[in-house]
Amino acid sequence: MAECSVGDSPKVGNRRFSPDRSPHPHITREILEKHGSYALDFRGEALTFKATTAGILTTLSHCVEVMNQREESFKRRLEREAEKRKRLEEKLKHALAHSTQEAQPNRRVVVMGGPDYEEGPHSVIGEDEFFDAVESALDKMDEEEEFRERLRQKQLAAPQKSATTHPLWPQIEKLTIEQLGYAQQDVEGGVWQLFAEEGEMKMYRRELEEDGLVVDPLKAVHQVRGATAHEMVHHFWSPDVRFEWDTSIEQMTVLDRISADTLIFLQLHKRVWPTAQRDALFWSHIREISSSDPANGKAHDTWIVCNQSAEHPDAPNDGKYVRIDLTVCFVCQTFIDPPPAEGQPITRDNLLVKITYCSVVNPGGWAPASVLRAVYKREYPKFLKRFTQYVVDKCADQPIAFSGLKIKDHSKHWRG
Repeated sequence: MAECSVGDSPKVGNRRFSPDRSPHPHITREILEKHGSYALDFRGEALTFKATTAGILTTLSHCVEVMNQREESFKRRLEREAEKRKRLEEKLKHALAHSTQEAQPNRRVVVMGGPDYEEGPHSVIGEDEFFDAVESALDKMDEEEEFRERLRQKQLAAPQKSATTHPLWPQIEKLTIEQLGYAQQDVEGGVWQLFAEEGEMKMYRRELEEDGLVVDPLKAVHQVRGATAHEMVHHFWSPDVRFEWDTSIEQMTVLDRISADTLIFLQLHKRVWPTAQRDALFWSHIREISSSDPANGKAHDTWIVCNQSAEHPDAPNDGKYVRIDLTVCFVCQTFIDPPPAEGQPITRDNLLVKITYCSVVNPGGWAPASVLRAVYKREYPKFLKRFTQYVVDKCADQPIAFSGLKIKDHSKHWRG
């Protein structure tokens, strides 16, 4: 191609192009001089990118190496701490055994802690220690059996007297009347807060704390068909059927039989981790309210069970368990609704029971107020619903009992 200056018509061979026929007629000398310095240098950009990525990869490799070194350092430190803890545990075990043997040389010492000291192919407990642990557990069972035997002998030796002659009777009489009136008070008026409702069952509470512990008074109203008031309160009061519906009890002892309608109970409740294990010692009284009593109203009959914490010389509060303080009343009224046809007998389809359950429970110990209230909200409705359904199912095939149910099993000690 013949050389030509910018602006001249290019020439190829013997042909000359006019300026109007140039491949890029809009590119002029002025444009090239003005914008030529901004043209992209692809080779330089590629070299810059290559150097940058190489630097980043080198830095990342260094970071990974530092992190691996740090992890190895922590792993070695953890191994040293674990070994140190193991040596300290061994020293503590031997020191405890040595000090206890010096204080009580005739007593066996059994140190157990964790799954490594339980029965199994990898158990670290020695044969002698294993035997001592089993023997200690058997000794404890023998002590419990001796305690039950002392209670039985005491009950046989002392003839049962009238409840009115017992030192606790004034308190029993006064509290039962008070709780009956308390149960029949209206829940309207803003004092009670409805916190659970399911069908006919409504549960109320008043928020109250004593010494930082939740002792909210609770009140529940409910009604069910197919049972009488007497059947309801009998199953609530009688010890020989309590394990059939109360799953929270581990063992129960009748410490004293004040009369045929008043017992003193000691109940050990199952431990729920992480709370401490708790027990409750209380008298429990059952009675029918007189038909002439205004509290009976239009009901066919009215029955009440009242429980109140008490003290007893055979079960002092030695601090082994956290003792619960409680006041509970369970009031039931039978209504014949609908009434049977004239000349027809009453069937279970005609029975309606209205139930009022009131309780003030101080759990003792310490537990967060929010946790206790959450547990109450969950467990109380479940308890009342489960219990009433249990009684209805239990009595479905039995003759209707407006009174006369008795304790069948007069054992002094029950274990769940």
